[in-house]
Formats: sequence, C-alpha cells, structure tokens
Amino acid sequence: MRTAMFFVLLCYSNLLFGQHSIEISGTIKDGSNQVPVSGASLKVEGFQKEYHTGVNGSFTIVLNFKEDFIIHISAPDYLPKKFELFLEGEAIDLGDIFLEKDITLEKSDNLITLTDNELSDEEGLLSGSMGMLQSTRDIFLTRAAFDFGQAFFRIRGYDSQEGEVLINGIPLNKIWDGRPQWNNWGGLNDVIRNQTYTQALEINPNTFGGILGNTNIDIRPSGFRSGLRVSSSMSNRTYKSRLMATYSSGLLESGWAYSLSASRRWANSGYVEGTLYDAHSLFGALEYKWNNKNSLVISTIMANNRRGRSAALTEEVFALMGNRYNPYWGTQNGETRNSRERKIFEPMFMVNHFLQSNKMNWTTGMMYQNGSVAKDRLAYFNTQNPDPTYYKYVPSYHINGSFGADFANANLAKEALLDHPQLDWEQIYAVNSNSVDEAASYVLSEDVQNEERFIFASNMQLDLGRSLELGIGANIEVSGIQNYANIKDLLGAEFLDDSDSFSSTRNDVFGNPAKTEGDRIGYNFELDSKRLKGFAQLQIKRKKWNAFVSGALFQWNAQRNGLFQNERYPDTSIGKGEEISFGGLNAKSGMTYFLNGRHWIMINGAKINRAPSLQNLFINPRENNLIVPDIQNEAISTIDVGYHVRLPDLKGRISAFYTRFQHATDVNFFFVDSGLGSDFVQEVVTGLDKLHKGLELGLEYKASNELKLSVAGNLGSCVYASDPDIQLYFDTAGNDEDLINNEGKVQLGTAKIKGLKLAQGPQTALSLGVEYRSPKYWWLGTTANFMDQSYANLSTIKRTQSFLLDPDTQEPLSDVTPADVERLLKQQKLDEIYLLNLVGGKSWLVNKKYISAFLSVNNVFDSVFKTGGYEQSRNGNYGQMLQDNLSGTPSFGPKYWHSYGRTYFLNLAINF
Repeated sequence: MRTAMFFVLLCYSNLLFGQHSIEISGTIKDGSNQVPVSGASLKVEGFQKEYHTGVNGSFTIVLNFKEDFIIHISAPDYLPKKFELFLEGEAIDLGDIFLEKDITLEKSDNLITLTDNELSDEEGLLSGSMGMLQSTRDIFLTRAAFDFGQAFFRIRGYDSQEGEVLINGIPLNKIWDGRPQWNNWGGLNDVIRNQTYTQALEINPNTFGGILGNTNIDIRPSGFRSGLRVSSSMSNRTYKSRLMATYSSGLLESGWAYSLSASRRWANSGYVEGTLYDAHSLFGALEYKWNNKNSLVISTIMANNRRGRSAALTEEVFALMGNRYNPYWGTQNGETRNSRERKIFEPMFMVNHFLQSNKMNWTTGMMYQNGSVAKDRLAYFNTQNPDPTYYKYVPSYHINGSFGADFANANLAKEALLDHPQLDWEQIYAVNSNSVDEAASYVLSEDVQNEERFIFASNMQLDLGRSLELGIGANIEVSGIQNYANIKDLLGAEFLDDSDSFSSTRNDVFGNPAKTEGDRIGYNFELDSKRLKGFAQLQIKRKKWNAFVSGALFQWNAQRNGLFQNERYPDTSIGKGEEISFGGLNAKSGMTYFLNGRHWIMINGAKINRAPSLQNLFINPRENNLIVPDIQNEAISTIDVGYHVRLPDLKGRISAFYTRFQHATDVNFFFVDSGLGSDFVQEVVTGLDKLHKGLELGLEYKASNELKLSVAGNLGSCVYASDPDIQLYFDTAGNDEDLINNEGKVQLGTAKIKGLKLAQGPQTALSLGVEYRSPKYWWLGTTANFMDQSYANLSTIKRTQSFLLDPDTQEPLSDVTPADVERLLKQQKLDEIYLLNLVGGKSWLVNKKYISAFLSVNNVFDSVFKTGGYEQSRNGNYGQMLQDNLSGTPSFGPKYWHSYGRTYFLNLAINF
C-alpha cells in the first residue's frame, strides 16, 4: 500500500510570480482498495477556501502566489494527511494520494453514554459538553470526553450552554435553557461525524460562539462516504443493543447526492435497574450541486427517545441497596414499569444553500422544528407517598426523631425496604379503585414542553486578499413553547380533583374540576420568544502571526401567556404578562504568534453579555406571570493563553484560563422546613458570581510508528465569587397578611457562599495513556485516570440568616456559634476517583468489504464512586438539621448519583 505523509516539491522558473495562476491536481484514493474517495476536503493552511474531490476522487487547486505552504486533506472515516509544498509558477500533478482508514473511528460511540445521563435534580441534565468533542483531535479534549467524562468532568467547569452547536450553519441551542439538545440527533453517528470544532474562544466562520467552543455538524450528502454501512452494537450501559444502517450515494455525475440513515437502540433495563431505553432515529438528505459553486440541501432528522429515569440516593439508601438501585420502578402484571419516564421527539426539517467561490463562502439555512419533551411523574393527593425511599420509610426516620431513637422500628423499616424495595403498583391501583368518591389519590401525569420554532441563519466569509478575511452573519429564531401537565393514567380511578391539596384552591378556575385522562391539569401556559443575533469578524494572517477581532449583538424578547386562572394568583396567572426584552453587545479578540513552524503561542479574550435563559426568567411560570425582580444580563469576562508544540514525534499544548461570570440568576423549587415556616417555595437567587480558573495540559509522544504515549491533565479552581441575594416565594400565603401583600415573597438577604466550591465535576484530573497500532490493522489502548476535587451542590437557603431563626419565635438563636454553623454546613467533598479503561479494535478487508470491530471496557476494576450530588434544602433551620445529623445518618442528607461499575461497549460494522 502506498502512503505519502510529507512532500517537498521544488519547481524552478524564470517567470515573474503573480502573472498567472498555478494549478495543483491529483486524485484521492482509498489506501486499502484503491477506490476513489469523493467529497474529500482539501484546505490550504491560512486560506478560507475549501476544495473537494469529485466523483472520481480528483481535485484541482488554483493558487497564485509563490511561497511554501501546507495542504490539509481530510475525509470521513479516514486519517487526515498534510503536504508541504513550494511553488515557483509551474503546474503540479501530485498523482494518486492514498488515505488510510481510521480504525479508531468507532471510539466516538463511547460518547453516547456521556451525553445521556442524569446528573442534577429531576429537572436537569448533564447536557452534552462532552458530545461537542466528538471530532476533536486535541489530546486533552479527547481525554476529557472519553475518560474524565465518566465522572461528569466539565471542560473548565463550564455548563454545556457555553458551547454552541450548529447543523449546516444553523444554531440549535435551546432558548429554554441555552443548551444543545443532543437527543434531537442521537443514534445517527454515521451522519453526524463530519464535525468542525473550534476550541474555546477561537474564531469560527459560522458564529460568534460561546466560550466552551463551537461545533458545526455538516450533513451534506456529498461529503459522506458512498456506499452502505451496517453496524450492530452491544453494551451494558444505558442500552443493551443497537442496530444502524446508512446508505450514501456520494456525489453523482448528475450533480445529485443523497443519504439515508436509520438506527434503533433499546434495553428493557440499562445498567441501573428499571431504566428502560427505546430510541428510533431516522435521517434523510438530498443535495443538488448544479455547478462547482452552488449546492442546495434538503434534510430531515427525526429522533424519538424514550427512557426510564433513575434517582439520586442518600448514603443511607445506597449503603442498603447499592449503585444499581432505582426506586422509580415496580412490577405490574409481570412487566417492569418506571414511574419517571422521559420522552423526547422534536423532528427537524432544514433547507440549506451553499455558495463557494475563490473569494467567498456563503451559507444560508432555514430550520423548522416542532415536537415535545415529556416527563412522567407519579403524583399523590391526600394519601401516602408511594416512593419506597420516602424519608418516613427508611431506618433513619426512627433514629433521628426528637422523641429519641426507636431501634426496633428502625430495624423493621430496614427489613421492609430490603424486602419491598420497589414501587407497589398493585397497591396504588387498589387505593384508587377503593376510593369512596371514585376520585384519584394517585395519578400518573406528564409534564410537557411542546415547542415550535423557526430559525433562519446566514453567514458569509470573504477573502479580502492574502492577509485579510472578513466574516459576517446573522440569525433569527422565533419560538413558542406550550407548557402543561396532563393526565396520562388515572391508575384505576374515574377522575382527578384538580386542586391544590395544601390550600384547597383550584388550579383551573374556569375548567371542570373533575379531570379525566388526557385533560390538562395543574398548569397550562405559553412562552413566546424572539431572538436576533448578528456578528462580524476580521482576521489578519501574517507569516509570523495571526490575529482576529470579532463583535456581536443580540436582541431577545419573551412573554408569558397564562391559559389557566389559578385561584391562588387570580390576577397574575391568566392572560399575557409583561413583555421583557434584553439586548447587548459582545466582543472577543485573539492573537497567535509563531515562534517557528512548530511552536506558537495563543492568547484570546472576550467580554460577553448574555440574556438569562427562559427557565430562570420567571419566578413560578406554572402559576403566574411574575418576573424575577431587577433581572439583568449575565456578564462573562474571560481570557486564555496557550503554548502549542507540533514536532514530528511530540504534539500538544498547555493552556491557562480565567473566567468570571457575574449577575447570574437561578430559580429553584423545593419543600422547606425553615425558621419562616414550612411550604413549597420558589427560591430566587440573584447577583450570583462564579470564578473559573486553571491549567490544562495535553501531550502525545510518538515513540514509534506503532506506539503512542500521552498525558493529559487539568488543575482547576471553580468557586462562588459573591454572596448572592436570596428571596423566597411561598406557594400558600395562608392568613399571613405580610406574605399576601408581598405576593408571598420573603427577602432572606445574602447567602454566605463566596469562596465555596462549585459542583462542576472533578476540578483536578490526570490521565496517562498508551496506544499501540499494529501494521496488521488492529489497535489497543489503555488509560489510567485520577480525578479529585469534586463537590456536592450547595443549598443556598441554609447559608442565609433564616437558617438561624427559631421556628417558634422567628428570633435568632442565641446559643449557636459560627464554628457550630460551619461544622454543620461543611461542604461535601466527593471521594477521589481512580479509573482504568481499555479500548481496542480490528479491521479486515474481505472481497472489497471493509469490516471493523471495536471494543471498550471502562472502569476495569469495577470501582463505584459518586459522580455528583446535591444538598437537600428540606432542613432549612439549624435546630432541625442538627437533630437530623446527630446519629450520623441524616434523613435529609445529601443525595448522590453513583458511577456504573465495569461496563463494555462492542460494535461490529461492515461497509459495502
């Protein structure tokens, strides 16, 4: 097999340079079977224009300058190559250039489980900052995705909303929470592999972007490898089995190209008990390229995902039941039934136009999306909580009571949990069926977000000369979200009385109080929003340095429209509320200085204003139109500096970063027993600042053609940088005149959290890796990983003065010292983590069919560790929390998510 990794061509000529263009031509072929590779990408380093091979694998590059330069060649499923050339005026024919298959390609499938696990409370997800790194070849980021990600490590401690995801140049981050919804295209690995990732603050041709980096997924069929690919997977992680098939035509001589892909992933239960998984995904795209410059693409993605959720556990429950335990499910008629299923189905339809010429790249696209995210919940009314881990059912309840320890009943509670650890569906049906008035005591409801949105985006890159490039772009998004709960199953009852059980007030004053299956209950409202963004950027490229400056502006409007009149908020619950607007300017700039061709230094900085997300804009949008008081844009200031090295045998970087988030807002919902009373409350946190800083290291050493050694590490510090203001809004003001006059609001003052750690995953991480690639097309790699400095999320209400109020007198406790409070509220640090992971693969060429196998084994030593957690806010006063902690096993101690033990993922694929 012929390979070519490095060319130096010297062409002598007496012609004056610049008087005519020079053509460089050649043909790209598959190194294993000599079949032409169509749609391969060729880019001249330092220039905007991108060239592609035709149907026969041939290409022609036209240049008009005289100097040395580098051509980068890449194609899906192949290892990239680069050529160093020198021109003096004569045309060059490079002949056949052979690309080698990337036998480690299937490694990207590991990311499926990293972007699909629940980490925070039941309303939140770790939503995919790891998924953004699927295409990167940066050593540190690769380790962050495939190794540190098992412990929910976050790049620089950032949330995934700090990175932007685009498909064909259309930005897809959700207005609701600012995050990309990776489930919208999950299971379609074959057609989302063509990704361009720009790291952190680096310039991106499609967007101003976020500080985590930006990923553009290119789904043009002309860029896919032609032929049929079929794969099958087995795993013991979130799903057990997967089947996937993809057919792509490649670019035909007629100018047409098309691609189809479908997959299914399923499991009756994943690694954690009762977590069913059932997902179907379908992709279709049609492209017409009527000349070398213009192409039109029509595409659709439909990914339907249904899965059972799992619960965070207190240390008491975990010690009894283990890391696979999940209290959300039970057996009904011999079938496993999970009470907390989540379903996501939000189909996307896109139309894109691409214009590429010598001086300009112009991409325009429109997307329409309409679908829903639904989360099941088992609700109960004036009856016992059906959760087998409810605090009254576990042993600690009988130990921590104010009347002294009752060890006999504690032992009975332990035996009851061990003997009957799951939901009792038969008992639930029996209670409903025996109801005197046929009203439901239990009901299975769905919390639904049904969103319809339209996005138009256009961006253009202009080559202004040999050293200047200009980029401009804009996008507009119109979104309407219907939010409601509906009855999914009455569980044997005839109807549900849609009233608040604490205040006996109606949730839907004008509706029928007796609701049946399919009816909307509890809340019903719409959120309408419009978002406009625009950016411009200028890049200067010199031989010794590059620099860029980029600016952006945004305008965002949002409004709530209540469809139920809630009896607790008769004036503010129904109809349209105030329209609120945000706008701002953003700027970033950066410079790269080349010490020589193999060593360079980068520095980038940004000042960003960002509107609050919809989920943190309203105090309690389910019940009223009230907006968080004095809400403002969040301000982000950041800078990073990096030293990069790229030697023949050594490549990598070391980077330092500093980021400060200011004026953030957070809204939380929970039940609290505090010095101010007991109730369901909305906690509004304003003036919240955060500080992220640290170092990143990633180095890879090529010890031989077969052996690579790597080291990656992170030393970070992510802390709260302010003492934010805390307000509580009580659901039921009762007869308290002050609460009624203030719409249920109580000002708690500041929470003393400055300097405490953020719950952003491990802040210290180290990985050592070894990889061997055999000339006989098999490979094996292993990494040893260490992670530390991970903390549970804080309860801010416990850090306010209300925590020290006597519940009876509401006067400050006089006999409590600061040392007592500090000892009781000491932040929970999670244990150190040690992980050994193995990956490997093999490929064969049989009758021109390419067959590949991939196997990964994570957590080889089957260790169990905490991946995240949070403090419960139930104990909102010092005396009650002290009593609860006396035994060492608090009933309302922190809840944690735990790691999987040893897991595997096996994938077999064949390309026709």
